[in-house]
Amino acid sequence: MALFTKEEALEYHNAPRCGKVEVVPVKPCGSQKDLSLAYSPGVAEACKEIHAAPETAALYTNRSNLVGVITDGTAVLGLGNIGPLAAKPVMEGKGVLFKTFADIDVFDINLDIKDADQFIAAVKAMEPTFGGINLEDIKAPECFYIEETLKREMDIPVFHDDQHGTAVISGAAIINACEITNRDIKKLKVVVVGAGAAGIACSKFYVELGVKRENIFMFDSRGLIHTGREGLNKYKAEFAQDKDCGSLAEVLKGADCFLGLSAKDLLSKDMVASMADNPIIFAMANPDPEIPYPDAKEASPHCIMGTGRSDFPNQINNVSGFPYIFRGALDTCATEINEAMKIAAASALAKLAKEPVPQSICEAYGVESLEFGTDYVIPKPLDPRILEWVVPEVAKAAMETGVARLNIDDFDAYKNELTARLEASHKRVNAFVASYYSK
Repeated sequence: MALFTKEEALEYHNAPRCGKVEVVPVKPCGSQKDLSLAYSPGVAEACKEIHAAPETAALYTNRSNLVGVITDGTAVLGLGNIGPLAAKPVMEGKGVLFKTFADIDVFDINLDIKDADQFIAAVKAMEPTFGGINLEDIKAPECFYIEETLKREMDIPVFHDDQHGTAVISGAAIINACEITNRDIKKLKVVVVGAGAAGIACSKFYVELGVKRENIFMFDSRGLIHTGREGLNKYKAEFAQDKDCGSLAEVLKGADCFLGLSAKDLLSKDMVASMADNPIIFAMANPDPEIPYPDAKEASPHCIMGTGRSDFPNQINNVSGFPYIFRGALDTCATEINEAMKIAAASALAKLAKEPVPQSICEAYGVESLEFGTDYVIPKPLDPRILEWVVPEVAKAAMETGVARLNIDDFDAYKNELTARLEASHKRVNAFVASYYSK
């Protein structure tokens, strides 16, 4: 069901002010003294303090709450290689989500750079500006090389959301789907269609969760990835089967889980019917999944079906992950976002899905109730409880794995601070946005 028209979408982006974000000051500048404090000569005092002790930048600037959302526009979800300028609305939208869900400020950086090494050099040069880097919509395999290099050479968190955001959210769903269907994750047969950034990252994350690498069957546009094929890059080769096991239809027979990150209409009802009983189907092609939700349910009524859409159950949406993962990383001044932090986020989301759902959330989605089970394996993206469930666990994992430069002593107090912070942010931002629409 369409929630908006093309005209409404364009009007939303155009009026009452072009774009979705605005940079505003948080300090007054209405008097001579204000001016002298904001800039010269008062600003020199802050500069000298930071020069003497670089860690004080967290006290005197917004760096520790500022994330760079950076893209070259080569792999925009559902749109492809549209370039950095056309990708800018997506990056601005990412900034809106960071602020709305975790009170994190964002500068979107859209780089017209074709060479991966030049891209890396540009991002590295911006390290003094940001507390973290969110890479976005960069095509594979370059995205892997770019992220690997930046993670190794930068001293702040670097996170490619197309890879790890999708992995964390679908990983949480996998954990609960296995419990609901009484499956052992170590015995799960997973068929992945789409060997790009998300497909490979999800597969690697599932291995971290317990899936055996040899039980993952990955397909790209040329078919099953296996050792007999030529020209495989090292990222695809990591999931190559020892032999050609056949077509998608053949490999899906008896499979426990289908993960689709490709294109619509690739999965048929016959294929679903051939899978194991009560299969797990995550069809996440955008905007139309690999198989329509009604078709999957008709073929296997008790399947656990997830998509990227909000108008069907089990929406697998990255917004349930990246704002909260970054919040935990920033609050601990973490040097990186590691596997333990991502697993902590997925585990926390999985646990939250088992909690009673407040009526306000049910009303937001137009349903009478939500209860852990086939049609509710992960929390809804608009569930405000995600903040206090996920962020502390990410922060704990950062501390336990030694990447935190700042420890949190009282996590009960921290949870309260998170909620109060976001409520205060919403109060400020909502009033500000409303001012544009007041007569």
